[in-house]
Amino acid sequence: MEWGNSAAQDRNYCPGISSFQLKAAPFRNINEMPQLDFRSQRLFVDAPLAQGASVELDRDQANYLGNVLRLGSGASILAFNGRDGEWQAEIAGRKRPERLTIVRQTREQDQLGDITYVFALLKHARLDYVVQKAVEMGAAKLQPVTTRFTQVSRVNLERMSANVIEAAEQCGILSLAAVAAPIALERYLAERDAQRLLVFCDEAAEIADPLAALKAARTTGGIDVLIGPEGGFAGEEREALLRQPRTLRLCLGPRILRADTAGVAALALVQAAIGDWAGSG
Repeated sequence: MEWGNSAAQDRNYCPGISSFQLKAAPFRNINEMPQLDFRSQRLFVDAPLAQGASVELDRDQANYLGNVLRLGSGASILAFNGRDGEWQAEIAGRKRPERLTIVRQTREQDQLGDITYVFALLKHARLDYVVQKAVEMGAAKLQPVTTRFTQVSRVNLERMSANVIEAAEQCGILSLAAVAAPIALERYLAERDAQRLLVFCDEAAEIADPLAALKAARTTGGIDVLIGPEGGFAGEEREALLRQPRTLRLCLGPRILRADTAGVAALALVQAAIGDWAGSG
């Protein structure tokens, strides 16, 4: 099933501030939240950003700034493009916003930790939620997969990308997560880099302490966090997963979680144990 992208235009879904500034190498320990400007509006623009540059706004951006936010010429916002950091920009235009004049850089470009969120496709709003929360939780790549019990066979990649941008705009994120086209689970397993740690979330796993298990794992090659469909993995899929090199089978607790909830829980565990939330100790 395919849908439009109107839901991705909701710029107020983010319930709070949950972004950390990630710099340099993947999985660097960061113990303090950066001093970010949470009051200024942020806008993603697909154009080079540098002091004095002029960036033309498209129709949707002009409408959002002028008619939704009621901002006119001379108003200040923050602009980013996923490449050149964050910049203070001034809106210019006669009757409505037409372009941005780039004033000064407020933050240098960062780099996300090497985490790929691999997930079975979900329907409608749950897919929007998964994409938004994975971005907020620091995933650098989103890889949808189809499994035996997946109930969705098609996905609107434009809508997924729009949700990535929405999450980054709302939550102070500078680097945009890459969005990959859906592939079959079998193909993902055949093509995945064997040097990466595969965190395979399975309600039948016997690990009692997932944080301890994650902390004991090596992460030099990056991490793939895999969440299955609502119906779980089929028996042959679970066997194929267990045959994979560098696989950590993880239980998320005594309760069976919905697939979208499980993704947030798994990414939080990974970030806390071996990701950019982990302490220096």
